[in-house]
Amino acid sequence: SQEKYNVTSYDTMAATIITLEAFAGMWINAFIVSVLCIAWVKKKSFNSNEKILLFLGCCRFWYLCVTWVYSFFLIIYPQCFRVHPTFKLFAVLQSFLNSSNLWVSAFLYVFYCIKIANFRHIIFTYLKVKIDRMVPWLLWGSVLLSLVISILVLNVTDRTHYNNSKPTTVGNFWKQRIKMDGHFFPVFFVTGFGFTTAFTAVILSALLLLFSLWRHKRKMQTSSVKDLSVDAHIKAMKYILSFFFLYSINFICLVLTLIYATKKPNRGTFLILVFLYAFPAVHSLILIFSNPKLEKALLRTLSCVKCKVC
Repeated sequence: SQEKYNVTSYDTMAATIITLEAFAGMWINAFIVSVLCIAWVKKKSFNSNEKILLFLGCCRFWYLCVTWVYSFFLIIYPQCFRVHPTFKLFAVLQSFLNSSNLWVSAFLYVFYCIKIANFRHIIFTYLKVKIDRMVPWLLWGSVLLSLVISILVLNVTDRTHYNNSKPTTVGNFWKQRIKMDGHFFPVFFVTGFGFTTAFTAVILSALLLLFSLWRHKRKMQTSSVKDLSVDAHIKAMKYILSFFFLYSINFICLVLTLIYATKKPNRGTFLILVFLYAFPAVHSLILIFSNPKLEKALLRTLSCVKCKVC
């Protein structure tokens, strides 16, 4: 029938879009990880910025990989998720990797703010001196927070599967729905609190960094000696604004996923997922162009590919 044809066409389009986004994001983040690992082998050292970028690239690569497999089977072959361990495995992996991606990207903003911004407050000076030692602990902290959320998700999937396995009549349907929402409440609360905390850290870091760069740029412009770093400061401010814009859209989409988590998927929720899956690729691509080492490596790789094709 015509309705069946439309559903099939929509599923094919959804699978194609998600596949393109996932593979583009995996390629970009795999490139970041490979460049940093090669530099690590050559230098035998790793600075704090490279540690955060490496951890973020790994989290995003595996998050997109797991998400693509989950979305592909959900669209093409949803019957496989009737097996309880399969759904539980994907739910735990996705929650862990998504939470790690969120926290590490927020730590990256905080790290840039502390390293680049110039404030004379005693707390800010202390953090500027100690931030390199704090980076490994912050990364491990993001792993522990992600594990907490994953454990909650694991508990919820077990309970909802147990409730869904019971025979349901029209009379007790709403009672089971309320129980299911009650099971999801701890996950929603902890996840929403994590989203809000990370987004607040990003807002404060972006505002402080923009204010510091803008103040320093004005000092250089009013001075008699022309400093060539004015353009670099303006470029950095543009990158920070683009980071903040992307992170804001990602935060809104994450909140919407919590709101519509217990509702039936529709085209609106699919559009939200499209933005969520595009964020790791677009944000990582901007990180490449904001890092001179990664940008040179990307241009060199593209030039080699172009030469081979020609």
